[in-house]
Amino acid sequence: MRRTGGEGDVPEFDPEVFDRAIVAVALTAGPEHRLRYYNDAFRGLFGPRRLGATAAEVYDEPDAGRFVHMLDEVYHDRVARQVTTPRTTEGTTPGAPGRRHFIFSCSPVVSRHGPGVLAVCVDTTAQVEAARQAEEESEERRLTLQRYEALMSAVPQIIWLMKPNWDISELVGGFEKFTGMPWRPKIDSEWLAAVHPHDRTRLLRTWKEASQDTPGFFVCTFRMRTASGEYRHVQSRAAPVVRGGEVVEWVGSSTDVEDQWRNRLRERLLAKVATGTAAGDLAQALGAVADAVVPELTDACAVFMLPSPEVTGAGTALTAVRVASTAKEGLPPLPAPSGQAHPVGPLAQQVIESRRPRLMVFPSGQPPAGALPDVPAHWLRDTRTTSLTLVPILVDSTVVAFACAAGCSDSPPPGPADLALLGEVLHEVREPLRQAMELQRTRQTALTLQRALLTPTPRVPGAELAARYQPASRTAEIGGDWYDALLLPDGSATLTIGDIAGHDLEAATSMSQLRSMLRVIAYDRFRQATPAECLAQLDRVADGLAIAPLVTAVHAHLVPKADGGWHAAWSNAGHPPPLLLPADGPPRYLEGAGPDLPLCVDPTRARTNWHTDLKLGDTLLLFTDGLIEVPGTDLADGMADLAVQAEAAKNAGVTLATLCTRLLAAVTERRDDAAIIGFRPVSVGRPLL
Repeated sequence: MRRTGGEGDVPEFDPEVFDRAIVAVALTAGPEHRLRYYNDAFRGLFGPRRLGATAAEVYDEPDAGRFVHMLDEVYHDRVARQVTTPRTTEGTTPGAPGRRHFIFSCSPVVSRHGPGVLAVCVDTTAQVEAARQAEEESEERRLTLQRYEALMSAVPQIIWLMKPNWDISELVGGFEKFTGMPWRPKIDSEWLAAVHPHDRTRLLRTWKEASQDTPGFFVCTFRMRTASGEYRHVQSRAAPVVRGGEVVEWVGSSTDVEDQWRNRLRERLLAKVATGTAAGDLAQALGAVADAVVPELTDACAVFMLPSPEVTGAGTALTAVRVASTAKEGLPPLPAPSGQAHPVGPLAQQVIESRRPRLMVFPSGQPPAGALPDVPAHWLRDTRTTSLTLVPILVDSTVVAFACAAGCSDSPPPGPADLALLGEVLHEVREPLRQAMELQRTRQTALTLQRALLTPTPRVPGAELAARYQPASRTAEIGGDWYDALLLPDGSATLTIGDIAGHDLEAATSMSQLRSMLRVIAYDRFRQATPAECLAQLDRVADGLAIAPLVTAVHAHLVPKADGGWHAAWSNAGHPPPLLLPADGPPRYLEGAGPDLPLCVDPTRARTNWHTDLKLGDTLLLFTDGLIEVPGTDLADGMADLAVQAEAAKNAGVTLATLCTRLLAAVTERRDDAAIIGFRPVSVGRPLL
């Protein structure tokens, strides 16, 4: 339909064509903009509105004034206008769906109601809400990331992102400050140079295991060189980021864990040292120290004992004995300690005098001459030793020993923290060292007493005498073993062998008392006391005076005969039987019906005498059980072995002194002291040595 006017034809349309349109359409007419039409979409967006009412009456929302103003402008200048920025209606009209968002346009039209304005509105609620939600989520993500970055900045961590091709970037920095090196955007050999040489292979292996096949969580603790040049332990953790079934990157963190690592190491080392030193044995205690610090703190460690002040005098060159040493796996083993004293070098001398640790760094395998006593120069050369650290061990403010830690191959010198921990570990050995030294002094005193009492055998006409004593070890050189021989005024002789329970100064003191008393009893021949009577009298005195808890002994009286032989009478108080080596027959033990009770058990019990004759060339041996007791074997086996060895020595035609020496040397696993005394009839005039 068209309408004719002075300015030409103006198109006229029927608004009902918009009844089923999906956009909201409303028609106003006249200068008052009376609402003449709106479709169902308009009603769904804004709710029902009263037809015939003016725009000001129909659109009563607080912000509707701008819309009414636009209707005026379009109506008068006949120019269409549009608003692309979403507007909002609160939907307070009854039947309205609530708060909605829309954009609209206003166009001049002519309808059957006359000139007016056609308003077309598009519902953008879904788009606006989606955009708002996306914006809120984006803002929340931004805030979350901001909080995470603030949190990461508050902890001593380096956060990094690494691609499968080893490209790496920092998310939270700190690498340059920690290492003193500029951040490198790729993991390469120069980056790995900051990692401790001993940890590089393990770091790469751990990463390979975590990244190959099905990627998993990566965690590795290693040492990195810091800006100060020292090394500190760092723990790196990383998790793979998987997209489309493939790892596209790794997100990780690196944290300084030096303090935690060192605390755990300290606890572990001190526990290990405490276990090793619990027995109180000096060599074991010092060996535990060397074992504990290798390879955690150093590649090799040796411990040296200094002589006691009583041994060294003014002007005496200072020496040391290596008592323990350990080298880490892969290095040539250190030679076993020789037990010999060696002069200490200038560096050790400075450490002993100053009582402070000293570090010596030198070209690989080129230490100064005599740097370490009793450590071959070729070992330092072969292991490419680059540093030696000497740490004194003090007991009551006196340096009694020192430890030497060796850095080999590409190991960097120890830092202050390593030296402090090494000193702390060595501090733990001071108490067992003090106890061992005290015990050693006591044993030395007892040994001096014991050896002073074990006098040389007398020269007996018509007989060869010899005796030997051997302590169990260098750290247990005392006990109750003793031997004795007397030449009596009538030309006869007595032999005694004995063993007192115990290995201490008390046992040695008891031994000296018993030996002296038996000498008096045996020498007093006015009553012609037999060996059994001598032991019985000694038993009564020892028990009455409570001299010893338990004593075994064999006491023999030997009388010369006219044919050059000797008559032997003896009594056995719980001791191993004498061994007879006939000149023309196999060896045999003189056991009789068995030994009597040991001394200090029941002094009222009678004792027994046994008799035999010794011909020229026969050998009678009295010995203590240290000569026949071998760990893990029966005592009868030890007696059998002793008889075989004695027979072999006799057949070799050796002197009695040599025979005794050989029998002592044959026992390689002795745990107890051993003493032996022998008697052999010889022709008068034959040399006795």
